[in-house]
Amino acid sequence: MMNAIIARQPGGPEVLELVQRKVPQPGAGEVLIRVASAGVNRPDLLQRNGMPLPPGVTDVLGLEVSGTVAALGAGVDYPAVGTPVMALLNGGGYADYCVARADLCLTVPQNLPLAQAAGVPEAAFTVWHNLFELGRLQPGETVLIHGAASGVGTFALQCAQACGARVVATAGGAEKVAALRQLGVWRAINRHSEDFVAVIVDETGGHGVDVVLDNVGGDYVARNLSVLAPGGRHVSLSFMQGAKIELDLQLVMRKGLSLTSSTLRPKSASEKTRLAQCISKHLLPLIAAGKIAPTLHQTLPLAQAADAHRILEANANIGKVLLQVAS
Repeated sequence: MMNAIIARQPGGPEVLELVQRKVPQPGAGEVLIRVASAGVNRPDLLQRNGMPLPPGVTDVLGLEVSGTVAALGAGVDYPAVGTPVMALLNGGGYADYCVARADLCLTVPQNLPLAQAAGVPEAAFTVWHNLFELGRLQPGETVLIHGAASGVGTFALQCAQACGARVVATAGGAEKVAALRQLGVWRAINRHSEDFVAVIVDETGGHGVDVVLDNVGGDYVARNLSVLAPGGRHVSLSFMQGAKIELDLQLVMRKGLSLTSSTLRPKSASEKTRLAQCISKHLLPLIAAGKIAPTLHQTLPLAQAADAHRILEANANIGKVLLQVAS
C-alpha cells in the first residue's frame, strides 16, 4: 500500500485527503516510479474542483513527478530500474509511487537535484510547444510573457533568454517584479501600477513585441494584439479573465498576426512522445549547462497538499510549488 492524495468531493483545498491505495503496476510501455517530489499545477486545482477526468485516468492528483524507476512494464528496456527521471503524467503524481509512460520520462541532468526536478516536466512540455513551436520565437526577437512569476512563466523566460530572445515580463506586485529582474529580464512590468501597453510602446520605440505568451485572456487579448509587431504571434496558455473576446480582424489582417493556443493533457500519445524527444534534444542540454533551472517557491510535505493548492489559488507563488514525497 502507499500514500496518495485525492479529492473526496469537488470543492476547495479542504476536500483533499490523504488515503491508502495499492501500488499501481506498470503496463506495456510504462514504468513504475518511486516518487521523490510532485509538481503542483493549476489543472490540479481544476480537477479538485470537479473537472471531469479523461477516461481511465486515476483520481489521484498530480501531472508531473521526479523520482527513481522502480519497475518496468512489458517492452521497456529504458529507462532502467534505478534511473533518476522526471516524468509527465496523465495523473497519479501525488503519491509514493506512480506509473508513467517510458517515453515521457526525461533524464535528470546531473546538476539538477532530484527533489527539484519535479518542477521541470509540465513547464518544459508547455514552453517548448507554445513558445518555440507555436510562437516560433527566434534569437533576437522580443517576447512578452504575462504571469511571468509563475512556475511556467519563470521557466519560459529563462528558455527565451537562453535562445537569445529579449523578454518583457509582467507580474503582480513589487516582490514578483524584483524576482523577475533577478532572473535577468529586459523589462519587468508591475501590472498593478504600470500599463504594459504604454511601457512596451515606449521601450520598443513603437515597434512592439514579436511573440506574446498570455495566460490572462479577456480584455488582455486586444491589448496584446495592439503591441504585437507586424507578423507577431499570440499564444494563449489559459484564460483567467475569460475565454470569450472581441477580436478586431482588421488589425490582425493589417499586421499579419496569428493567434493560436493549445493544452497539454488531451494531446495524443504520439504527440507527447514527439515533444519529449524535442525537449531532450533542445532544453535538457540548457538545463545541464545551468542556463535554465526550475524556480522553486516552496516545497511542502505530501500531507500538506491543501496548503500547496492554497498558495497557487492566492497567486502567492514565485516559481513552482512542489510536494516532497520521499526524503
